[in-house]
Amino acid sequence: MMPIINLTTERTCTQTQELDSLVQNDKMEGDLKPQLIAIDGPVAVGKSTVGSMLARRLGYVFFDTGMIYRAFTWKVLKSGVSPRDEEKICQLANMTKFEFVAVREWLLSPLIDGEDVSSKLLCPEVEEQVPLTSKIAGVRQALVLEQRRLARRGKVIMAGRDICTVVLPWAELKIFLTAPTEERAKRRYRELLAGGLNASLETVLSDLKRRDEMDIRRAISPLRPAEDAIIVNTEGLSLEQVVDRIYALAADL
Repeated sequence: MMPIINLTTERTCTQTQELDSLVQNDKMEGDLKPQLIAIDGPVAVGKSTVGSMLARRLGYVFFDTGMIYRAFTWKVLKSGVSPRDEEKICQLANMTKFEFVAVREWLLSPLIDGEDVSSKLLCPEVEEQVPLTSKIAGVRQALVLEQRRLARRGKVIMAGRDICTVVLPWAELKIFLTAPTEERAKRRYRELLAGGLNASLETVLSDLKRRDEMDIRRAISPLRPAEDAIIVNTEGLSLEQVVDRIYALAADL
């Protein structure tokens, strides 16, 4: 049986006090300072692949936080709640049981209410809805709390769009990956085809541009490099070369 990390909690949409209590002078609660690596960047820049490869090399665990937003978005769609009804979506987030299962020794995947929905997370319906769901303040507060609790175990690599700036601002190593939109679109296009999903490159490119605009301009946790993040442009680099560079930075900590 695969090990499961159960992070079920009672939450409210305005639970900012509990969120903030986990951060005291840029350190974890109780002066615990585990080795954490935070990776931010736009969609399809390679965060998940790089993070997973790096975790395996370092002996850490990796979690792509986009998966928890996608999993919750899938639940919203399944529940029939209107994507415009933020109050009900917040209530749904508070009622949701989040767990994390090690699908490989170094790779964590979310379960939602005990269900593995990983095969559904790249479907067009989730792809279209996740930007709207993830920008809701109450949803972000609930899921950030889950991500921070996961980080307490230490030796975690976490990737997303606001990990360095919001979720884990105390991380010892912060990386911001970047690449041209066209290159990222080709990468996502190949991922979709590999997953058995039909898509055109033109549609994928258009969707990425839309997602970038929404991520950069959203009022809550906009996509931007942290002031102390190291920016890594992956254009022209193999995944192994990107991992090598971050590994060298981690080795110097």
